[in-house]
Amino acid sequence: MGLFDSIAGQVAQQAISAMSGKNGVDGNNMMQMLSGLLSNPEIGGISGLVSAFQKNGLGDVVASWISNNTNLPISAEQIQSVLGQGPLQDVASKMGLSAGDVASTLSERLPGLVDQLTPNGQLPSGDLMAQGLGMLKGFTKS
Repeated sequence: MGLFDSIAGQVAQQAISAMSGKNGVDGNNMMQMLSGLLSNPEIGGISGLVSAFQKNGLGDVVASWISNNTNLPISAEQIQSVLGQGPLQDVASKMGLSAGDVASTLSERLPGLVDQLTPNGQLPSGDLMAQGLGMLKGFTKS
């Protein structure tokens, strides 16, 4: 295992630990939740997610997650307002949760997750995002 693989593995494990949370959502489920959300055509990946927050007056909140500064909090209600019921319900039905549980979990975990996925204070390109999610999925299966 090379140095890059070792560092990537450590980052992935930290991200998974940070994602584990309430409502029966562990690292595996959190990755499923995130993948479902970001692959939803209504969202349009992480750049679409950022754009949705900006369009709904929460640009400063999402910018704090991307920057190297302190992450501003977000409520489950704000998550629901930004994402809408369609994408939340899609993810919720696939996971056997309510849309409220998904919004609640995302409100707790999304700031840290976006922060983990943007370590240099910049959005990853589409290919890098897919690679990062693929890498994290691989680590959750062990």
